[in-house]
Amino acid sequence: MVTGRLWRRLKLFGYKDYETYFNYISSPAGIQECGVMLDLLTTNETYFFREPAHFHFLRDEIIPQQGHHKIRVWCAAAATGEEPQSIAMVLADTLGKCDWDILATDISGKALERARTGVYRAERIDQIPADYLKKYCRRGIDEYEGMLAVAPSLRSRITFEQHNLLHPREPVEQFDVIFLRNVLVYFDNATKQHVIENVLQSLRPGGWLILGHCESVQGLNLNINLVKPSIYRKPLVGVSAFKRAASH
Repeated sequence: MVTGRLWRRLKLFGYKDYETYFNYISSPAGIQECGVMLDLLTTNETYFFREPAHFHFLRDEIIPQQGHHKIRVWCAAAATGEEPQSIAMVLADTLGKCDWDILATDISGKALERARTGVYRAERIDQIPADYLKKYCRRGIDEYEGMLAVAPSLRSRITFEQHNLLHPREPVEQFDVIFLRNVLVYFDNATKQHVIENVLQSLRPGGWLILGHCESVQGLNLNINLVKPSIYRKPLVGVSAFKRAASH
């Protein structure tokens, strides 16, 4: 995959091997090219309401337990935006104009540019519930024929930001729910451990961590409790309540 996606860049720069290219993107002069490389290597496979059981759990279990407190959600692998837009539809439908917001991050700047527009091809809307489609989406006309736009009232509640999961967020940032779905499959166990530890620093005690259905934390030493497959919760109390997710 790496060679298939990057060989044209080597040819463009006249490099004969990947080590020379790597040295270039690791240097101050190669900062811009490093961004190009990340965009080329990032897999942005996503669609609206992917793995719908997670959105049902958000609506039926998490939101009712929050009471009247503000809900902050971090979508940590936002890709082109379908996932955070789906989360926003659930929050808007359940909470209305109550206080909630979403941080949507991704390592790919190019994917985030698309996400910020909130505009998608109409064939990508099949999984959106009919009532959500009617309330929160607008069909394009004229030059936007065949396109769909998420309502500005939803997009305004989402902050899109480029972020590398290998770096922790600021300690003051605390979220009630973190979606970290379908990204851990690309990492070895040491990197998974590092990434999840970083993410958990931004999850408040009692907060929820949602992973992709195909992802496993087996063999990792984590301060989270398994609620149901792919859904975890950070303990409310101290070390005595810690439970290794791997034990499940």
